[in-house]
Amino acid sequence: MIIDSRFNGPPGTGNGGYTCGRFATAHPGPGPVEVTLRKPPPLDAPLTTTATTDGRIEIRDPDGELIGQVAPADPFTVTIAPVPWAAAVEVSAAYPGFTDHPFPTCYVCGPKRDDGLGVFPGVLPDGRTAAPFVVPEDVSAATVWAALDCPGGWAIITPGRPYVLGRMAATVSAVPAPGDRCVVVGRMVRSEGRKAEVQTMLYGPGGEPLGYARATWIAI
Repeated sequence: MIIDSRFNGPPGTGNGGYTCGRFATAHPGPGPVEVTLRKPPPLDAPLTTTATTDGRIEIRDPDGELIGQVAPADPFTVTIAPVPWAAAVEVSAAYPGFTDHPFPTCYVCGPKRDDGLGVFPGVLPDGRTAAPFVVPEDVSAATVWAALDCPGGWAIITPGRPYVLGRMAATVSAVPAPGDRCVVVGRMVRSEGRKAEVQTMLYGPGGEPLGYARATWIAI
């Protein structure tokens, strides 16, 4: 497995959501899985996967360092009220990352990318985030994980206090088609110390839910 340099988050490392989505494919079991990132995922490096006796999958870099772990997740649900496309477009115009972004070249939400997903979450009055998402031609389940990633982070990121993804579990019920106009919504569930728990949902062009995620972000 190789995470191509195009799919970066912080400079020189893989975007958390996309990487978790790729790592999730290594687990053979049915049902949702949870991915824990132990170190920043390297780019353009061959990663090896190994099954452990307790049912986990470990992903290691060429030096044998543990990068991530994949494990079965208990079934869970996420319910966040949908936001219409027009409202998502409107709130996205005030995306905080346009003026203050800790990683402006992020594949998912970086405003300095012209080949990224362009998911720019604005903040609604009730604290939820919402972003329009036009599905790219090379869409995959990992793309959905990526789209579900950053809108959760922007529910907690504030100027001068960046966060990175530490753990993510997702359920993808359907992969949207290229060109579909979707909306991603996110919210913070709780925050304690350097850790914050967030949730996200992806809605399709007809307002149908396509996937949801829960994640733990860690302040750096």
